[in-house]
Amino acid sequence: MDCKITKTKEGAAPATIRLSDRLNGLEESVTLAITAKARALKAEGKDIIGFGAGEPDFDTPENIKNAGIKAIKDGLTKYTAVGGINELKDAIIGKFKRDNNLTYSRDEVIVSCGGKHSIYNLFQSILNKGDEVIIPAPFWVSYPVMVSLAGGTPRIVHTTEAAGFKMSVDEFRANINSNTKAVIINSPSNPTGAAYTAAELEKLAEIALANNILIITDEIYEKLTYDGFKSSSIASVSDDVKRISVVLNGVSKTYSMTGWRIGYAAGPKEIIKAMTSIQSQSTSNPTSISQWAAVEAISGPQDILDPMIVEFEKRRSVMVDALNAIEGVSCRKPQGAFYVFANISKVLGRRFNEKTIKGSADLANYLIDEAGIAVVPGEPFGDDSFIRLSYATSMNNIVNGIRRIGEAIKELK
Repeated sequence: MDCKITKTKEGAAPATIRLSDRLNGLEESVTLAITAKARALKAEGKDIIGFGAGEPDFDTPENIKNAGIKAIKDGLTKYTAVGGINELKDAIIGKFKRDNNLTYSRDEVIVSCGGKHSIYNLFQSILNKGDEVIIPAPFWVSYPVMVSLAGGTPRIVHTTEAAGFKMSVDEFRANINSNTKAVIINSPSNPTGAAYTAAELEKLAEIALANNILIITDEIYEKLTYDGFKSSSIASVSDDVKRISVVLNGVSKTYSMTGWRIGYAAGPKEIIKAMTSIQSQSTSNPTSISQWAAVEAISGPQDILDPMIVEFEKRRSVMVDALNAIEGVSCRKPQGAFYVFANISKVLGRRFNEKTIKGSADLANYLIDEAGIAVVPGEPFGDDSFIRLSYATSMNNIVNGIRRIGEAIKELK
């Protein structure tokens, strides 16, 4: 990839700079792009309802904000240890014991600049050219990209809506080969909200253990579950499984702290040490103030989460029922996170004026242009027959937004 840079010296010819080959095919995160477009249109005064947000619309709880303010007033604003302050590591260790029955030491835990950063550091630490990572689809958009950036090869396993968007034992086993290095389990999932039961995780763990495959378990949405469902960590299946697992989590989704940028990982100390080395040469430590706020989030009262979870559950039901009432649209009721993954396969092929809706991106563009509704296409998540909608928005937006989607789809012929 080449770009031209104009020199400042008068009369000099523009220089051509060759950019890194790793940029080939690299695009901006579609979820962030959709959110940015919706915000830009709103700033122009257009009536836009956004269902693209990947963050809770609730404020960070007061006790957590106060902990951040206290850190500033106490002068805790300097560099910290690269992998996080001991107080936060201890809070994370306590959380794993309390919530997941997992025991870790400080040298088995790293704190990074958000959950995404933790995953990036992990892939940079474990992957070599030719290594394959099994990724069930639909998947979070950045997994395959991060694998490729680290020199690895994503091996996508397509799951079905009928199977609850979950990878089966047979599908897992069929995609293992001599190059398989790791498998990603995201439960509850972005974008589908699907969650594996403890029994399902145990069966997957047995296969990973038998084939010496590293388990990467992304549990960022573990607290956001509904209908009495309780998330399980695959790392807690047994001590042997724990030894081949890296658990990823963070404070962004659970405590509505997306802008604070604190994620963390726990796993074998040699992997954590490698991640720390990479972090030391890239970002150094996460923000000191945010780390102290995260100590309060993880160690403080957890019942502050209850009102948010109750409200999300209500919104989920309203959104699912409203979408299923639209002719040509259907969706499952998710078990966790704050997204629905709506099936729009029966809408594909319909036309508006002279344009045919060929895929999820066409429908997303049609909805934002004609109805003022921002949704995320399913194609970057691995399935072009779906769109993702977030219910991390007001009930009023959900009711009016889904109504406008229904009206817009009626106009397609």
